[in-house]
Amino acid sequence: MLATPASATDAEASGRQISDEALVEELIATVSSARSFQEFRRSQRKECFNLLRWLQLLLPLIQEIREAAPPLTDDAYRRLALLGRAFQAARRLLRCCHDGSKIFLALESEAVLGRFRAVYEKMNLALDGMPYSDIGISDEVKEQVELVNTQLKRSKKRTDTQDMELSMDFMVILQNKQDGNADRAILERLAKKLELQSLADLRAETMAIKRLINERNGQQAESTKQIIELVNKFKGIAGIDEKNILGEVSIPKYLEKCPSLMIPNDFLCPISLEIMTDPVIIASGRTYERRTIQKWLDAGQRTCPKTQQPLTHLSLAPNFALKNLIIQWCEKNKVEIQMAEPEPEVEQEELKADIPSLVKDLSSIHLDVQRKAAKKIRTLSKENPENRALIIDNGGLPALIGLLSYPDKKIQENTVTSLLNLSIDETNKVLIAKGGAIPLIIEVLRNGSVEGQENSAATLFSLSMVDENKAAIGTMGGIAPLVDLLKHGTIRGKKDAATAIFNLILNHSNKFRAIEAGIVTVLLKILDDSKLGMVDEALSIFLLLASHPSCRGEVGTMPFVEMLVRIIKEGTPKNKECALSVLLEVGLNNNSLMVHALGFGLHEHLVNISKTGTSRAQRKANSLIQLSRKCS
Repeated sequence: MLATPASATDAEASGRQISDEALVEELIATVSSARSFQEFRRSQRKECFNLLRWLQLLLPLIQEIREAAPPLTDDAYRRLALLGRAFQAARRLLRCCHDGSKIFLALESEAVLGRFRAVYEKMNLALDGMPYSDIGISDEVKEQVELVNTQLKRSKKRTDTQDMELSMDFMVILQNKQDGNADRAILERLAKKLELQSLADLRAETMAIKRLINERNGQQAESTKQIIELVNKFKGIAGIDEKNILGEVSIPKYLEKCPSLMIPNDFLCPISLEIMTDPVIIASGRTYERRTIQKWLDAGQRTCPKTQQPLTHLSLAPNFALKNLIIQWCEKNKVEIQMAEPEPEVEQEELKADIPSLVKDLSSIHLDVQRKAAKKIRTLSKENPENRALIIDNGGLPALIGLLSYPDKKIQENTVTSLLNLSIDETNKVLIAKGGAIPLIIEVLRNGSVEGQENSAATLFSLSMVDENKAAIGTMGGIAPLVDLLKHGTIRGKKDAATAIFNLILNHSNKFRAIEAGIVTVLLKILDDSKLGMVDEALSIFLLLASHPSCRGEVGTMPFVEMLVRIIKEGTPKNKECALSVLLEVGLNNNSLMVHALGFGLHEHLVNISKTGTSRAQRKANSLIQLSRKCS
């Protein structure tokens, strides 16, 4: 046993809140509790495993103190108490990254990283000057602890590269209130990155967001609104009809008098969790409410929501036997629900019959027939995944690719838009590229109609979700016409071009191609035209360019720095965030540019933002204030 004061009164008299023995046991219990978390959100996984490893390596220090049971000097007690507070902060952080909202953790990744660094600071403070000789620690354990402390110091200084693709995706989705095909592609990529695709994952995320809302207690309303908006969008593309996450899951009026535990589980739709009124069987053999499973399929899903089993077909068969059982149960329990009539499938069957004929018409020798077929295919390819599958299965892809080089601009426009719609499905992105469509789409981008050019840019963006396609689009000359559209296009064209360029220059070779195409001059003009409303998009592209040493010289000029200072002074909160990020990237690598910025009154604005800006802007402002001190 540890030597401790004779009583609690003695402990209080010595200025110690708990006894030596209780302090050590608390340290061990906290580490054991933290080690129980083994799975973490993807955005913080690496940092969590590092923190867990360091906690594990520090455990022998506490265990040796417990075994040796030395009387703790005031200094030793103080340092172990500090270490205890650091361990508790580490446990809270690991818990947050274990079951917290994935959307919150990704959106606020920089703030969460700041929490990790604060934990490292606390651990470092406790371990620095630990009186090892006073507490009987072996040389082996001492060396291990000192090694951990050195690693902690390095981690405090480490500046991790921000996931720019993720940041840009969030920005595009949160800024754009219109649902387009390109936005859907971004949402699908985000859902995949955040692991928010399955019904189970989305339900867990909903509960995590409810906890977050309760913890915030009305604070940070704008951030909460964004998180709710995003989870509803993810539910939308997954076909899940459940958007009320602000309160408890609402109970339908017809069930208010009926305890949910009395309802047989087989009567509830696995997606909506409501009694089914029109149950249908899908290819996996599972039964769902027609309306909810149709939304799931219309969102492009080709798996069973419950089992994740791939669906061999998308037909829905009425489950009359279950429907009759539900009707009988409702009558017996006096539950009033309006049973839906099975929806007619005639129209869908007619569309299925039309598609082979329309694909054939794409190759007709009559221009009018081709035009009508291309226009109809464009409409059908947008409606649902089954239509897209039928178009592909009936040879529609090579026929459409063949029409891209046709001199009729209207046919080109409808054809490239059909390919944009087909590219919604992930497998088609690869098929379209392998079919030789990319150089032909680039040609439409150069010489097509206004809408044809806009939709070509959107199609290149959608195809660039596949990494190999990023390289191919750049190699085949796609960057220069996108920069030209960014310069001369309509507002919609400029936005489509900016989104595509951002995605493409995640590939390093494409950064140089964009520079050669004169993107810097084009972006500077966009920054100078506040009416366009594209400051954030332009700055995000600048940030990617500035992150590469070979491109930094083109970006880092004194006039550009002056423009950044102006945006920091006059821009919207989001503009300021982006401008601060770019200036920090440029200033860290060129102190003379930072000095130049300070000469234009930057410091005053930094101080103001560090107190009143958004959380991300405050962090960037504080980093720039520290950098300015070094420069001066």
